[in-house]
Amino acid sequence: MFRNMLVSLLQHERVRTTLAKGKELRVWADKIITLAKKNTLHARRQAFSLLRNETLVKKLFEEITPKMKDREGGYTRIYKMGWRQGDAAPLSLVELVSYAPAEEKKKTTMEKAKEVLGKVTPKKKEKKTESKEKEKKPKKEGKGSAKEKKEKPKKKASEEK
Repeated sequence: MFRNMLVSLLQHERVRTTLAKGKELRVWADKIITLAKKNTLHARRQAFSLLRNETLVKKLFEEITPKMKDREGGYTRIYKMGWRQGDAAPLSLVELVSYAPAEEKKKTTMEKAKEVLGKVTPKKKEKKTESKEKEKKPKKEGKGSAKEKKEKPKKKASEEK
């Protein structure tokens, strides 16, 4: 169970769980990050034996650990979030200290208005040019002559009866 939680923590850089599980997960995370700070082949193999995910081991050694190189410990942070609805278990949010949520660029009021207008206003139809209209007329004449050809065989069939 803690292996899966550790994988989720390293993958998403934050996990919501109960307080007791979060405190135990902190121990596991600190050990694996300390192991990754060695940056040896043996350490990679030990991390892989625990995590069982090559891309995650690569992320741990190349992205997460360099951010933590100056820290001596305390790689995770635990926030208390309240109680769970069903059984009133205390909930917590465990996240890596290096976690920084991606900030969205705030839109100005003009950008918001343009976006809304783009969704509300109907799209304009293209104006027909004279050349397109001329091309359509001969086609209609061709269709009319085809109808006459179709009608002639029908009359022959009715005359035979």
